[in-house]
Amino acid sequence: MGGIVVVGAGQAGAALVARLRSRGYDGPLTLVGAETVPPYQRPPLTKGYLTGDIPLERLFLRPTSFYADHNITLRLGEFVTGIDTARRRLRLGPDELAYDQLALTTGSTPRRLPEHLGGSLGGVYVARDLADTDAMAPELVPGRKVLVVGGGYIGLEAAAVAAKRGLDVTLVEMAPRILQRVAAPETSDFFRALHQGHGVRICEGIGLETLVGENGRVAAARLSDGRELPVDFVIVGVGIVPNVALAEAAGVVIDNGIATDAMGRTSDPAIWAAGDCASFPWGAGRLRLESVQNAIDQAELVADNMMGAGRHYAPVPWFWSDQYDVKLQIAGLNSGYDRLIRRDAAPKGLSFWYFRGDRFLAVDAINDPRAFMVGKRLLEMGRAPSPEALAAPETDLKTLLA
Repeated sequence: MGGIVVVGAGQAGAALVARLRSRGYDGPLTLVGAETVPPYQRPPLTKGYLTGDIPLERLFLRPTSFYADHNITLRLGEFVTGIDTARRRLRLGPDELAYDQLALTTGSTPRRLPEHLGGSLGGVYVARDLADTDAMAPELVPGRKVLVVGGGYIGLEAAAVAAKRGLDVTLVEMAPRILQRVAAPETSDFFRALHQGHGVRICEGIGLETLVGENGRVAAARLSDGRELPVDFVIVGVGIVPNVALAEAAGVVIDNGIATDAMGRTSDPAIWAAGDCASFPWGAGRLRLESVQNAIDQAELVADNMMGAGRHYAPVPWFWSDQYDVKLQIAGLNSGYDRLIRRDAAPKGLSFWYFRGDRFLAVDAINDPRAFMVGKRLLEMGRAPSPEALAAPETDLKTLLA
């Protein structure tokens, strides 16, 4: 028998196989990954690893020996080319791999610039995996000119690393403001000022017309306002798309990712999904979360349910971003908010609290771990703090949990 096979050796895949073993699953267990290295952390790639402060070994989620010690077969550097759902077989090139249950933790792929905008030129990078970061690292030479395309968290984090390394950084965001999709204008204002204070030029409401090449490598960027900027290289951070092709070709239902039920099972009863690639029921619709914590929590829930737990996934989403000496921590989802409360915290912290009517939706905590902790706990408890109490500087946030 094939036991359990997990396709995708990222954060979710690693969490899933570890959870299965910790919960007593003792059958055959195989983790298949396209990269040649064991599962590793991705957030440090554009931070400590890119700057050389974190060695490769510290990125690994588990020591390599963990997998052998727990009888987990690692098949690295291998691509699954198809799923035969009737026979419950995976195709890996000329080989087949049988499964009783299959988990898809295939993650996501960064959006790249199309070829007609110069996306195939040398010196144009995305920041998603180890190979991307290794290719980009030699470009980070003080004084060089880098263009960052995209004013979301990935683009801002890349801009921060480049600025700290002494590069000349320009960031373009075609939306009217950075972080427009995910944060209030007040949070955008804070991070715009932060980056400008470190010498980054922030160009909002301005798109990239095209990249201009010389001898096959990017040399300049033409912007939608008519300017042409000389550049030495480009970092593209314009979002990701879930990796659903394998599931879709197998006839699994796709809806904003690989569609699962509340327990993580797909439309095929033998196939499960978790992480960036998976969407799950949320309110009247579906939600797909792109975060480390979701990858872990959803994968562990799927592992439990593969063993019959029958648990439903009801997360309180949370995220974080590190830029310069600032840590942004977010709990909840702010979609549809109609009221925002600001709180300042000594010495340099502040937080923004989102409400829709009387309902508490989310908090952005900037160098304010207490606000994040309290806000996250309130969301977990299903409780709304009083906006008036939040707005009062003398309120001790912990009293809101009483």
